[in-house]
Amino acid sequence: MQGTLTLILETSTPRASLATVLPDGTLEDREFTSDRSHNAVLFTPLKELLDARGDLKIGRVIVGSGPGSYSGTRVGIAAAQGVAIACSCPAVALPSILAVPSTQGGAACLAIGDARRGSFWTAKLDHFRMTAGPELTDAAGLEKIVRESLEAGISVFTFEDPSRFPLTEALATRVKLEFPSAARLWQAWQASNDETRAKWSEEIPQPIYLKPPHITPAKRSRLVQP
Repeated sequence: MQGTLTLILETSTPRASLATVLPDGTLEDREFTSDRSHNAVLFTPLKELLDARGDLKIGRVIVGSGPGSYSGTRVGIAAAQGVAIACSCPAVALPSILAVPSTQGGAACLAIGDARRGSFWTAKLDHFRMTAGPELTDAAGLEKIVRESLEAGISVFTFEDPSRFPLTEALATRVKLEFPSAARLWQAWQASNDETRAKWSEEIPQPIYLKPPHITPAKRSRLVQP
């Protein structure tokens, strides 16, 4: 938005970052690391960036939505929504997997991750859009899609140690370890077309879920009267 500041938060991995973009395109960022969640360390660099903005108003907040650390992503989204409410501006969530070096220039690539309990997730990206996924698969399915992607010349990346995946050594060594950043999240927003931006802007910011929400049945169901 012309004449206003854009605030960007990316907290879906332990290597988190924040950035502000001035109306003339000047970007200033802060990086920090947390082994667990970002709620204890996010607000100091956030305050530093907001204090440095001068009299400029925040016109938009952009935040990474994962997939990644569920706790970290939720903290970032909650902070983004809080700032947006205070500043009466929109908060927009973008997939964090669009903000890594492999997506530079809108290149097609495959993101993979560990969904725990023997399952894994994959997502296909192209032209700064998530074209498929995230989809869950087992070990055999993961190896198949990684092999096919690499054979087709498509880069494969992950936020986690590639050696933790059930892949042959020949495949694992070709999987790139990359982390998203607030600066690259801004690049993804800038490079996206109007239709994609409008879709992101219409959605309520929330983490990208790997599994649908479920309801756990009450253990004491005998107390529920028919």
